[in-house]
Amino acid sequence: MKKYIIIGLLLLTVAAMVFGPMLSNSNAGSTAEDLIPAEFTFKENLATSWNKIVPIEIKINDKTIEKLELVYNDSVFQTWSKPQGKIQYQFNAGFYGLGTRTLELRSTTKDGEEFIDNRFVRVLSDVPAEVLSAKIAAEFPHKPTSFTQGLEFNDGVLFESTGQKGTSIVAHVELNSGSIKKEIGLDGNYFGEGITVLGDKVYQLTWQEQKCFFYDKKSLQLLGDFNYTGEGWGLCNDGKNLIMSDGTERLTIRDPKTFQIIKTIEVYDQKGPITKLNELEFIDGKIYANVWMTNSVIVIQPENGKVLSIIDCSALVAKGRGAGGDVLNGIAHNKGKIYMTGKNWSKLFEVKVEKL
Repeated sequence: MKKYIIIGLLLLTVAAMVFGPMLSNSNAGSTAEDLIPAEFTFKENLATSWNKIVPIEIKINDKTIEKLELVYNDSVFQTWSKPQGKIQYQFNAGFYGLGTRTLELRSTTKDGEEFIDNRFVRVLSDVPAEVLSAKIAAEFPHKPTSFTQGLEFNDGVLFESTGQKGTSIVAHVELNSGSIKKEIGLDGNYFGEGITVLGDKVYQLTWQEQKCFFYDKKSLQLLGDFNYTGEGWGLCNDGKNLIMSDGTERLTIRDPKTFQIIKTIEVYDQKGPITKLNELEFIDGKIYANVWMTNSVIVIQPENGKVLSIIDCSALVAKGRGAGGDVLNGIAHNKGKIYMTGKNWSKLFEVKVEKL
C-alpha cells in the first residue's frame, strides 16, 4: 500500500472554555491536479469552547475513496465507507484534555493508495490562573551548602535531597536547626534530583543518569533502583502513584512498584504550556510545582493539567537567596503548613499563601 502524507502547517489552538482556534484550509490555492482525495476545510477565526464542538467540514475530491477515517491523537474517531461530496463533522477537541495533539484525515482509494491530511491541535486551559503571593510566616535555618532538589515531610520527618555530582544526598533534616540527622550519599557519577516518600520508601530521581533510587525511609538504606528514559527533575506522590517532572510541560504518572508510566498530563494555562517544571509537592489534592529560573510556584489540577494558581514567591527569594544562593526550589507541607526554600539558601520559610 502506498501512503502519501500532506501536513498542514497551521496550528489549531483550542482553549477549554475560551476556545480560539485559527483554522484554515492548507490546500487553499491548489490546482485540481494537486488536490488529495479528501481534505479538511475550516471556517477561519472559528471560536467555540471545550464544552461545545468544533465543526469541521470534510471535502471529498475523489469519488474512488473506499474508506475515510478521522484520527485524533492516534484514535479513530469516525469512519466513513465510500464517502461523497462534503461531510460535516462535530469534533470534540478537548476529548484528551490539554496539550498538543494530531488530527488526521486518512483516505484510502480503490487502488489501495492511502493519503493523509494532517493538522496539529493545541488545547489550552479554560481557567484563568489566580495570582497569589507567598508571605513569610516563620524562618528556619537551612544549610547553604545544600543544593536543594527535593523537600518533603513524612510522619513529621523532613526529608531533603540535594544535587551536584559528588555532593548529592538524601537526608533527614531537623527543621528548627537545619542540621542533618541522617544521610546517604550518591555515587559521584550521579546528580541527585527530586524525592518523594510513599509507604515505607523514599524515591529519588537523578538528573541525566536515568535512574530512580529507592531507600528505606527510616534507615535510608538503599533498596534498589529503576531505569527510565529522559531527564528527572521533580517528584511527588498522590498517596497512590508517583508524579514526575522532566523539565518540560509534561508530568508523568508512574507506578511506584515498577516505575512504569501510567499516563502523562501536559500543564497549560490559557496562553500555552508551562515548561521547566521542577520540584513538586502534592498538597490538598493539587500539584505544586517550582518553575525553574523563576520566582513562581504554580498550582496544577492533577486530573487535566490546568494551571489554577500562580504563587509569586519574590519576597522569599529576596530574603532567602542571599549572596551565594541559587534559584527558588523546594516545597513541603506538614500539618496544614507550607514550607519553601531554594538551592544553597541559608533559610527555609514557613509561608502563607494569600491573594494579592
